[in-house]
Amino acid sequence: MIKIDRFVDCCGCASCVQVCPKQCISFNEDKQGFRYPQVNKSICIECGSCERVCPMLKLRDPVLPKSVYAAKNQDEEIRLASSSGGIFTLLSEKIISEVGVVFGARFDENWEVVHDYTETVEGLVAFRGSKYLQSRIEDNYQKAKSFLVKGQKVLFSGTPCQIAGLKSFLKKDYDNLVCVDFVCHGVTSPKVWRRYLKEVARKSDKNSVSRMFISKTDTLIKSVNFRDKATGWKKFSFTVSLSETSVEGEQNTVSQSAIFSENAFMKAFLKNIILRPACYACRFREGRSGSDITLGDFWGIDKLRPKIDDDLGVGLLMINSEKGRCFYSSISADNIEMTYDEARKHNPSIYSSSKMHPMRPYFFWSLDKSFNLHRLIDRSVQYKPGIFYRVLRKLKLAR
Repeated sequence: MIKIDRFVDCCGCASCVQVCPKQCISFNEDKQGFRYPQVNKSICIECGSCERVCPMLKLRDPVLPKSVYAAKNQDEEIRLASSSGGIFTLLSEKIISEVGVVFGARFDENWEVVHDYTETVEGLVAFRGSKYLQSRIEDNYQKAKSFLVKGQKVLFSGTPCQIAGLKSFLKKDYDNLVCVDFVCHGVTSPKVWRRYLKEVARKSDKNSVSRMFISKTDTLIKSVNFRDKATGWKKFSFTVSLSETSVEGEQNTVSQSAIFSENAFMKAFLKNIILRPACYACRFREGRSGSDITLGDFWGIDKLRPKIDDDLGVGLLMINSEKGRCFYSSISADNIEMTYDEARKHNPSIYSSSKMHPMRPYFFWSLDKSFNLHRLIDRSVQYKPGIFYRVLRKLKLAR
C-alpha cells in the first residue's frame, strides 16, 4: 500500500493511481495545492502494485546524452510561438505524419494544466509553449498503453518525473514509443496559480463592470503565455489577455504583460518559493527519467555561438538513447552539435535541483490569510536572511 510519510517523497506522477486494480487510490490536493495519493483502506487488497510502480522507489543511474545540439525549427512563425527553438513541434509532426499520437500538456477551460493527446497537427498548438505547472496526468498512462498495444506510434512528452512514472507503469519498453522530457526547474502550486489568475482578473475589473464578488474569474481570461517573445527570447514576458466589459457594456480585449523578472507569479517560481516539495530534491535529472530525448532552452548560446542567436529562441536538444538518435535523424532542423559541458554551463537545472527559498514556509502559512497574493509574493521575495542565518548556511548547518 502506497503511503506518503514525507511530501518530498512524492513527485505527483499518479502512476500508483492508474495501476491500482481496485481503483482505490484517489489524488487529492493538500493545503499547498499539490496533489498526493490517498488510499481507501476498506477497498485496498494490499497487492503492492502501487509500490512496485512508484518511480520514487526505483531510482535510475544518471545517463550521459549520446549527442547534444543547439537546434532551431526552420519555420520562424512556429519558433516564435514556442518557448525556445520549436523542436517539440517538429518531433510531434513527424509522429503524426506516421499516423501516431502525441501526448502533452495543455490548458483546460479553467486555465489549469491537464495532460491530453492529439492525432492532428492542429491539436499540437495547445501543447506548444511552457506551462510551469505540473499537469494533471489523469489516466493518460493507460491511454498511451492502449495506443502502444494496438501498434500505433506514440510520442509522450512531460516532466522528467512524469516520464519516469510512465516508463514504470508500462513495465516494458515499446519500440513504437518515444519519450520526450524537458529540462525542468520545478512545478508550481495549482492553488497559487488559481489565486494569481483571480487577482489578475480583479485588477483588470477595477475600471470596468465590478466582478469583485464573483468566485469564478476564468471566463475573463482569453489567453495565457508564460513565454511571450515580443520582448525577445532572453527577456521573455509573461502575458495574460482578458476580456473586459466597459460601463457601457462593450466587450474589449486587453493584455497585461511584464518581463518575467517583474511578474509576480514568475518571481515566485524563479525564486523557488512555490515549487512542489519533491522538486527541491529531484530524483530524475541527468537522464534518470528514461526519456529518449530531452528538450530545453540553450541558455548561454549567445556567448558560445553568437552567430546563431537571433533572440527568437535556440533549443537545447539532448539525445539520450539510440531510439532517440534514430528518430531525431528523421526530421529536418537547423542544428549545431555541442558538448554536454557547454549545455550544462549556463543551465544548472540539467543537473541540480532548485534550492528552497527560506521564505517558502512563511509564504504557504500566510497564503490563506493574505487577501493580496501579489503583496505576499513581493514580501517573500524581498526577504533578506540575517547574518546569523547566512553564516549557518555557509557552514551547511542550516536546512
